[in-house]
Amino acid sequence: MKKNLIFYFPSIEGGGVEKNFFLLLKYLSKNVEKIHVITANKKKNISRKIIYICPKSNYWEKSSRATKNLICIFLLIKNFWSKKATILSFQCNISAIIISKLFGFKILIRLNTSLNKYITNFFKRLIFKKFYSLSDTIIVNSKLFQKELLSINLKSFLIYNLENLEMKKKNLKFFDKFNGLKILNIGRLTKQKDHITLIKSLKILKEKKVNFRCCIIGRGLYEKKLKNEISILNLKNNIKLVGYKDKAEKFLHQSNIFVLSSKFEGLPNVLIEAQKYEIPIISSDCPTGPKEILLNGKLGDLFPVNDYSILAKKLFKFYKNKKPLKNKSKKAKKYLNRFDPIINSQKYLKLLSIK
Repeated sequence: MKKNLIFYFPSIEGGGVEKNFFLLLKYLSKNVEKIHVITANKKKNISRKIIYICPKSNYWEKSSRATKNLICIFLLIKNFWSKKATILSFQCNISAIIISKLFGFKILIRLNTSLNKYITNFFKRLIFKKFYSLSDTIIVNSKLFQKELLSINLKSFLIYNLENLEMKKKNLKFFDKFNGLKILNIGRLTKQKDHITLIKSLKILKEKKVNFRCCIIGRGLYEKKLKNEISILNLKNNIKLVGYKDKAEKFLHQSNIFVLSSKFEGLPNVLIEAQKYEIPIISSDCPTGPKEILLNGKLGDLFPVNDYSILAKKLFKFYKNKKPLKNKSKKAKKYLNRFDPIINSQKYLKLLSIK
């Protein structure tokens, strides 16, 4: 009996994980006869090689991930309960592991974010270790992430994010005809991304009489909180939340510097994109990813998580003298082969045992 290849991704949203997901689909489909994608987002089947198994309407689009996961559990069992399958799970991994063990599927898990997201107490640590130890393979996207898993006796396989070298350019109105310092941030408006640290640092810049504008691209539950903070700090003329933008990397070219302020990550794709466009970077030294992408500060500057005063100092230093960080950004492009989509998709192909 032929084994089916299934990608399990209940809630396809707009972010770096999704970008990697679609790039992987693109490159794997060149070597694989057929890939089934189980998701609760309505998708059209535009290729004979990539088959979406999903609801027929948009009714569930705005539902929670938990609800979407229940839908996908049903779709997975309904369509594959009596078949052989290999599952690559991108989301709601514990559910995918349980179903795979019940029905004898091979299960590979791709973890996207540092353990800081999952393990916040002893009980969660115990649950995480118990279930993830049942998977056939755990895939991570950074070396530090591997070390985190080893600290709880879980082995993993490293595959870096996929990034193509295609470049597109589009302008943000807030930056048009502005000659001051243009600062860009791209990320979901969540606690994890810690935009509050960025906003507080920009208050210090304003007090130092720096002429700047900052665009924050993204959407999320923290939008109201961030708008309140911007208003309280009297930064409405300096900071603009521009909402979600499809393929947001096309706006990178217009900025002078990119800032990542996250509390934790996996391997933040947006830093790789900024390197592609040779944009200087200042990033929090959060677990995991930034230090690895920036080669411990060789390709960009790092600041301690939550430390808005040091971030402000680094931004002010860049404002006064852009050359050192610009030189780092020029070096960065030489290291982009780490994220080559062909090389890294071949690593997935080998793990999936389908070639």
